[in-house]
Amino acid sequence: MKKIMLLAGFALILAAFRVGPDADSIVSALKQGNAEMLSQYFDNILDIKLPEKDEIKNVGKNQAGITLRNFFEENHVKSFEPTSQREMSGTMYIAGKLQCAYKAYNVTMMMKAKGDKMSIITIRINS
Repeated sequence: MKKIMLLAGFALILAAFRVGPDADSIVSALKQGNAEMLSQYFDNILDIKLPEKDEIKNVGKNQAGITLRNFFEENHVKSFEPTSQREMSGTMYIAGKLQCAYKAYNVTMMMKAKGDKMSIITIRINS
């Protein structure tokens, strides 16, 4: 029984380290306002919500990338400061403040483990 618990704990520790580089790259893409870099982590289908627009559900990876690129270009992203990051059972959540030229936005993203990397399944940007 002790061996099983030890192995389970070790597996959880390894899983936590595995998703770290993806989270760092995602945060870096947000800091730069780089939609192309961020879209590398999009799942094939995702949900996206932008300020003062209806939520788009089940949008394809390419269309989501274009939508986000347009938002970043229109708002002139200056920086992103993560405020919360959690990972549990193959699901990760990142939240933070996206500072743009004229306004700051709250960003929340949900990701799931897909193979050996995290895939973004939901992006919400709110005023």
